[in-house]
Amino acid sequence: MKIVVVGGTGLIGSQVCALLREGGHEAVPAAPSTGVDTLTGEGLAAALKGADVVVDVSNSPSFDTEPALDFFTRSARNLFAAEKAGVRHHVALSIVGVDEVPGYGYYEAKVAQENAVRGSGVPYSIVRAAQFFEFVAPVMDMSTEGTEVRLPSTRLRPIASADVAAAVAEAAQGEPSNGIRTIAGPEVHGLDRLGEITLAVKPDGRTVVTDERAGLFAGMPDVLTGDDRTHLATTRYEEWLRRN
Repeated sequence: MKIVVVGGTGLIGSQVCALLREGGHEAVPAAPSTGVDTLTGEGLAAALKGADVVVDVSNSPSFDTEPALDFFTRSARNLFAAEKAGVRHHVALSIVGVDEVPGYGYYEAKVAQENAVRGSGVPYSIVRAAQFFEFVAPVMDMSTEGTEVRLPSTRLRPIASADVAAAVAEAAQGEPSNGIRTIAGPEVHGLDRLGEITLAVKPDGRTVVTDERAGLFAGMPDVLTGDDRTHLATTRYEEWLRRN
């Protein structure tokens, strides 16, 4: 099959492309660096010509409400206009608990993207993933004040990006579910605890201070760990950290 991966040069997309090629498919990365811009529609028709499946793992360059909403909704409109030429399956990557966090603009933008997928008329599969392991270090850096890393105790069930990519690639090679599959890592940790684990494995002179008002995840409701229907990957954060 020809499978076009929107965002195919990024963290998840590059791994998805590699897995699809290993599976014997033609995986085409679509990104501004490959001449495809979903915001303007430039290059979309050519990239999607003859495509059986489109995988969208692209991300907004901004977490602010208006830019994120514009990115996801405008990209979706352009993508689905191009997909009407014959794409039979659209796979979208979303976030665990995304529709249970009112007032958080980036999540509201992702909900709008999901709604566009459902209303497109193209058979689809949505994969909702927990926060990536790779996200922990940048969050810590953004929350550092001097030698203190100030983090809330918000509960997460983070997952390795490789496990996310595997789930997305599996969905792309299967039949459309016209539904949602939720995936997460094997362990629930508070974000502050994830910071402590990180600094225990890779000490750098910083210490973690629990601060319920600090950072992007402050005040988040307890919905980021999935439920009893969530598929759990096996890679543990501490094991992954020691290898990376």
